[in-house]
Amino acid sequence: METEKIILGIDPGTIVMGYGIIQQKGKTLEIIRMGVLKLGKLDNQALKLKKIFERMLEIVEEYKPDEMAIEAPFYGKNVQSMLKLGRAQGVAMAAALYRDIPIFEYAPRTIKQTITGNGSASKEQVSKMLQAMLHFDEVPEFFDATDALAAAVCHYLDRGKDVNYTKPKHSRKSSSQQWAQFVQQNPERVER
Repeated sequence: METEKIILGIDPGTIVMGYGIIQQKGKTLEIIRMGVLKLGKLDNQALKLKKIFERMLEIVEEYKPDEMAIEAPFYGKNVQSMLKLGRAQGVAMAAALYRDIPIFEYAPRTIKQTITGNGSASKEQVSKMLQAMLHFDEVPEFFDATDALAAAVCHYLDRGKDVNYTKPKHSRKSSSQQWAQFVQQNPERVER
């Protein structure tokens, strides 16, 4: 029986929030949609959170994802920024939970490592790798959209027990060796 699943990826933010939606059909993966929610013109934090909740509910209702993958806030020095980002993430998660969608959280470094083989990859490198993997040409105005897409693809690969990718557990291989193994196991996903 062929597995079919829709995964919603979220890159939380209080100025720009990215989202990406992918569909798994068996062992193939295709992009359904990616975009951003621009919140910069709203100066009230509560209104931003309301807008995030409403838009996430709209996306959930329209695309009916089976799972949500969300980028975890990274630890920074600015406590106020962290608090705002955590609230945005929480509201996006609440919208998914409101419709009983399971949520999976991934650290930014884990997402970059999974997509590019380098946990310190730039947003541009992540975007380029996703373009090669998912065969799309459009470069979004904001990398928040491809960051969200990366969260969804990371989840797909991480949960890929029924696909041709196995994540090594506690491997002592270097990231370049892990990447070489991934390329060898998934030649159809890498454009040469």
